[in-house]
Amino acid sequence: MLAAGVDGCRSGWVVAIGAPAVEVFVVPRFADLLALDVAAIGVDMPIGLPVGGVRACDRAARAVLGPRRSSVFPAPARGVLGAAIWEEANARSRAIDGRGLARQTFGLLAKIAEVDAVLTPAVQRWVVEVHPEVSFAAMAGQPMSFPKRTVEGRTARRALIAERFEGVPVRLPGAAPDDVLDACAVLWSAGRYARGEHAVLGDGAVDERGLRMEMIT
Repeated sequence: MLAAGVDGCRSGWVVAIGAPAVEVFVVPRFADLLALDVAAIGVDMPIGLPVGGVRACDRAARAVLGPRRSSVFPAPARGVLGAAIWEEANARSRAIDGRGLARQTFGLLAKIAEVDAVLTPAVQRWVVEVHPEVSFAAMAGQPMSFPKRTVEGRTARRALIAERFEGVPVRLPGAAPDDVLDACAVLWSAGRYARGEHAVLGDGAVDERGLRMEMIT
């Protein structure tokens, strides 16, 4: 079954589609991806946003990743979406549940909102949340030994992708090399989801819009 893996990048969204031969390209808008003729789309963005507190799937992913757990940013509360500047987002987050908002998470708010805008419980049957570091850990049978932006980390991740896919570019205009590898890792989990071979991180909770707060691997 054909699947796609999607990761945010500086030019929009980097998409990896197909297996074992992979086509990788960049699109400016996430909504355009819903027209893809695929059985599943995995995306490295939170789907299902809490009213407050930390999602069980984020806690579970951090536990799975061990030394790489810092790569999992807790999903923001839904009430933080739309904040124009970090100071506003941070103040909203603290007012909701006493937690501040990391600047890294604030940097993702626009893309989180872009995904959230097109998600419904029906769409979530085939558009699912995937964290690439969790996917890499599942491929390797253990958390990765080195961060992804080190030479050792990038080499190890590229080797895992090369074992599963063909034709993955080293460089892609509009996307960083890490984005390409992450999209391919997400594709791997999306393919497992399409075939019913996946595992789920989460406790079955849904958000106020009925979206499941879970990660697929």
